[in-house]
Amino acid sequence: MSAFPDTAAAAEIHTDIEYSRAEGVSLRLDASIPDGPGPFAAAIVVHGGGWVRGDKRIDVAPLFKPLSDAGIAWFSINYRLAADPLHFGIAVHDVEAAIRFVKENAGEYRIDPNRLALIGESAGGQLAGMAALNGAPGTSVKAVVALYAPTDLPSLLKDSELIPSSIRDSVKGTPFEGLLMARLAQLSPIEKVRAGMPPFLLIHGTADPLVPFAQSRAMCMRMQSVGASCDLFKVPGGGHGMRRWEGNPEMSEPYKREMIHWLLEQLADNPVHAI
Repeated sequence: MSAFPDTAAAAEIHTDIEYSRAEGVSLRLDASIPDGPGPFAAAIVVHGGGWVRGDKRIDVAPLFKPLSDAGIAWFSINYRLAADPLHFGIAVHDVEAAIRFVKENAGEYRIDPNRLALIGESAGGQLAGMAALNGAPGTSVKAVVALYAPTDLPSLLKDSELIPSSIRDSVKGTPFEGLLMARLAQLSPIEKVRAGMPPFLLIHGTADPLVPFAQSRAMCMRMQSVGASCDLFKVPGGGHGMRRWEGNPEMSEPYKREMIHWLLEQLADNPVHAI
């Protein structure tokens, strides 16, 4: 029986594949490949958890069935968690490594390396956004979906519990506070916005207590100001986390339909979107 009962029955499932090894840590992913010869469009899924927790199967589980039903291959990754402030931000490199792995093994997994998207939720949305915008060799992607993603980290340091208290408390009132603010700015997707960046779909609950809806609105406005393509999908009354939305079809179904429609458009052989 599949480890992912909510995925399409015909999908080919791979679990705990090592995609990279970083500082002695084995980084692993799960994959679901549609039945057939392909090559298929694909998405790399990055879980949230405030950078200090989270899991590639549990946190992003609501995304698996919609992707599989749409015939999109997906790769859900684990990454290094921020065990201490010095490790904050290193997971961006893990997402980049996952992109390279998927592209380099495209033939084995019957996917089209030129039709690859990133999907991240919460902290995973920040990581996905940064990986897409850093421009590291071998990491180009066609599109990014970011769900309730923190895109302006300095503003969250003071106002949100999403930034781990261990990180906040370790530097508060010390000379390192300024350095941390600078580092958080470097890790903020809104500061990396540029012309020619991949199109983004931002999905955000309007009642999010951890990452204000205004973060996604500001990110979209910044992207549009440089001529980049950004769509913002509101989840009215939605709090923080797609798993919290699952019990209410009026919250969970519309964003899934919008996400799949948008991905199929962006990952088509000849996608059409405003630049």
